[in-house]
Amino acid sequence: DAGFIDLANKSESYDICFVPDNDYRAFLKHRLPNLEASVEGGDYFYKGKKVGTHRGYPFYTIGQRKGLDLAMGDPVFVKEIIPETNTVVLGDLDDLKEMEINVRDFNLIKYAALPQDYVALTKIRYKDAGRLSTINTIDNKLNIVFHESATAIAPGQSAVIYEGDDLIGGGFIDRKPFVGL
Repeated sequence: DAGFIDLANKSESYDICFVPDNDYRAFLKHRLPNLEASVEGGDYFYKGKKVGTHRGYPFYTIGQRKGLDLAMGDPVFVKEIIPETNTVVLGDLDDLKEMEINVRDFNLIKYAALPQDYVALTKIRYKDAGRLSTINTIDNKLNIVFHESATAIAPGQSAVIYEGDDLIGGGFIDRKPFVGL
């Protein structure tokens, strides 16, 4: 069987497969030894105020709570990452909720084009149950408005659209324009 039986019975991986122990921070430090020194000292902002400094924006992800090395009293999460200024914006759990995204580089599978105000199920991560959304095409992007909020949406994540069990298409969540701290 050349080992294919074992491979077929192996549980599916949901993490970055080439990163040992799923520790992408250690992976970055190993592959780019000067990275940490070149980006350390960036600022944390919370509710418009600087509240501390961090190790550098590449070491954080949207929605991250652990490893912030910051005592705030109540739980805070990474809300936004601004690479141009090495800024990490923090927020409460409610601050992570979004009602709308734009999707770039999308491919439609089932239809050549979508009608205006098309309603379908949109998933933004692998284990996401999805949520109903209204979808419009604007300037070569999909504008997706969720009927219920989604949490910790990160630029670069996939957004995948379904109609029942049928795959309609998908693309990459676009970076939101920076609107302030």
